[in-house]
Amino acid sequence: MSVTINPKRLYGSWHTGFALDYHTISSELVGTNASGYKEFDTKRSPIGELLFQLKNRSNKAVANDIIDTVVAFLGHYPISCDVIIPVPPSKDRPFQPVLLLAQGIGKRINVQVADCVIRTRPNQQIKNVVDLHDRKKELEGLYALNACPVAGKHLLLFDDLMRSGVTLNAITDLLLRHGQAGRVDVLTITRTRKNQ
Repeated sequence: MSVTINPKRLYGSWHTGFALDYHTISSELVGTNASGYKEFDTKRSPIGELLFQLKNRSNKAVANDIIDTVVAFLGHYPISCDVIIPVPPSKDRPFQPVLLLAQGIGKRINVQVADCVIRTRPNQQIKNVVDLHDRKKELEGLYALNACPVAGKHLLLFDDLMRSGVTLNAITDLLLRHGQAGRVDVLTITRTRKNQ
């Protein structure tokens, strides 16, 4: 079942980019819990809530609703591709939401999914690096291409959540320069309201 979205254009070193919606609508501090952690009343967009359930609650039952929404979006917007390239996950999980979604989308639209961007070393999660310059430095040499023929192809670089866009830009540049891709478009399920 497709949910209502408000697509947002994404700008970077790619050709065309979209996020289906913002991840959150609002988040208000409501207090501190017994362990001393801040607690928030967070309202998410419909697709943001589905992604939260998938990533943070390991609720795989919502994956089909996300995939349905992406497939409906791709039927209306100017993004087509020869290959879907998922962004490598930044955190170890029992299952990887970005890979699960990419595979589901590829199967539904009959497009190959190539897990051909790899990490060259462990790193901290980019979302935990506040300074943009430090983020870019952390990404230098972090990604490489394995034996995946992307030369001349139209690629859809896919991620679940975009914050600053530095990861997407770094991988786009890798695919265009080293992979000799013909074109790279970007699609994310959600994006944060701020580039951080």
